[in-house]
Amino acid sequence: MRRVSRIAVAGVATAALAVTASACGSSSTSSSAGDGKSKGIGLAYDIGGKGDQSFNDAAYAGLQKAEKDFGVSGRDIEPQDGETDADKVQRLETLAKSGYDPIIGVGYSYAPAVKEVAAKYPKVTFGIIDDNTIESKNVADMVFHEEQSSYLAGVAAAKATKKDHIGFIGGVDIPLIHKFEAGYVQGAKSVNPKIKIESQYLTQTAQEGGFSSPDKGKDAANGQIEAGADVVYAAAGLSGQGVIESAATHKVWAIGVDSDQYKQDALAKYKDYILTSALKNVEGAVYDLSQSVLKDKKPLSGEIRGDLKSGGVGISESNPVFKNNADLQAALKKAEEGIKNGTIQVKTS
Repeated sequence: MRRVSRIAVAGVATAALAVTASACGSSSTSSSAGDGKSKGIGLAYDIGGKGDQSFNDAAYAGLQKAEKDFGVSGRDIEPQDGETDADKVQRLETLAKSGYDPIIGVGYSYAPAVKEVAAKYPKVTFGIIDDNTIESKNVADMVFHEEQSSYLAGVAAAKATKKDHIGFIGGVDIPLIHKFEAGYVQGAKSVNPKIKIESQYLTQTAQEGGFSSPDKGKDAANGQIEAGADVVYAAAGLSGQGVIESAATHKVWAIGVDSDQYKQDALAKYKDYILTSALKNVEGAVYDLSQSVLKDKKPLSGEIRGDLKSGGVGISESNPVFKNNADLQAALKKAEEGIKNGTIQVKTS
C-alpha cells in the first residue's frame, strides 16, 4: 500500500486548445465554455514554459483538472525569451482585464508583477508559486518544503549507487534551488556519511538559461558521470531533460523533480533510467486555489506551504525497480517517519 507521502498525480483530461497570439507571450485558450460569470483560470508560465515535463507541466495539469471539474475555461500564457518584469505585469494585467480569476504566476520570478497587479485588481484572486514575500488579502503564496522530498531523493540515491558517488545539478544558483541541494546532500549522508557528491549549478541567473537549456543539463551530467557519479539528481526545470538523457546514454540513474518524470510521455524512451522523482504538488496547489475561488467562493490567501506530512511534497515510486527494492523502501520509510515526527530536521541551505 502506498504511504501518504507518495503523491499520486491526478488523471487529467486533455483539453482542446486553440492557439492565439499575444503581445505579452504566446498563449492557448481552452475551447470549453465558461459559465458566463467568470472567464475561469489564468495561468502564466515560468521560464521553460509548457512542455518542460516538470514544474510548468505540473501547473498545467492542475489547470486542466480544474477546467474539467469546475466547468470553466482557462487561458495559459507562455513566457518570452529575455522578458522583463514589465512584460510579466502586462501579461497578468491582460488576464485580469479579460476577466480571469484566479490568476496564477508559476514561479518566484512573478513576485514583483503579482504584487503590482494584485494591488490594481483587489477583487481578483492571485496566486504565486515558490514565493512567500507578498502580503496581500487577495494573494495566495503557494510554497513547499522542497528540502524534504529532496532528502528522500538523497536517501534513494545513496541506496541505489554502486560507486558511493552521486551528483546534484541545480538550474540556477539561488536560495530556492539551494534547498533542493541541501536536502539531497543531508539525505544521502544519512545513509553513508562518506558518500562522494558532485554538485554544480548551470547558471547564476535564470536569464542565462539555467532552467530552460537541456544542452546545459546534458553537458553538466556528462561531466559528473564521467567523474564517477552513477546517480544524478537535477532540480533544473526544462534543463533536467538533458540530465535524464545523459543518464540514459551512460546507463546510470537519474532522479527527476517536481513531476513524476518516469510517467512523462516526452521522456518515455529514458524512463528505465529514471529511478524516482522528488515531487512537489504544484498541480494540487493550482487546483486548490481554483476550487477556493470557483467552487467554494472562499478564496485562499496568505502563505500556503506544502510539506511531507500534508502530501505537498513526496517521492514517486512508478519505476518497479525503485518500488520493489526492499532495502531502499525500508530506508525511505524510516526517513519519512523521522521527518514527519520531527526527529529529522531537514536543512534548507
